[in-house]
Amino acid sequence: MSRIGSRDDAAPTTPTPVRIDKWLWAARFFKTRSQAADAVAGGKVEVGGERVKPARMVRVGEEVRVRLGPYVHIVHVRAMGEKRGPASVAATLYEETADSRAAREKHAWQLKHAAPVMDAGEGRPTKKDRRALDKQRGR
Repeated sequence: MSRIGSRDDAAPTTPTPVRIDKWLWAARFFKTRSQAADAVAGGKVEVGGERVKPARMVRVGEEVRVRLGPYVHIVHVRAMGEKRGPASVAATLYEETADSRAAREKHAWQLKHAAPVMDAGEGRPTKKDRRALDKQRGR
């Protein structure tokens, strides 16, 4: 008896869904899985425009919005991953939208080139300020 024809090679294989916290950890958005779960529970992660719980299963093709600090990453899930691997493998798990990338770069540029907020008269006087005060007081 031959087993050549017994396997159904033509059937499409759909990857099994993965918990969102595991996927975020495997895709290297967070350093630990507990940080990923805390972010999801804290409302920093949305799937399809809705807040989710850490146990929510994510599937290929869904849109995930992740807020990390002042930046928002909008990505489309391209592959499943339960295990954390090298960064080159993690980069294949998702595809960031062009609008998201442009918005993040613009925001980073604005933060880098923003003028520092300093109130006049706040804090310790500089050496130059102290000498001017001494001269004004006649010392």
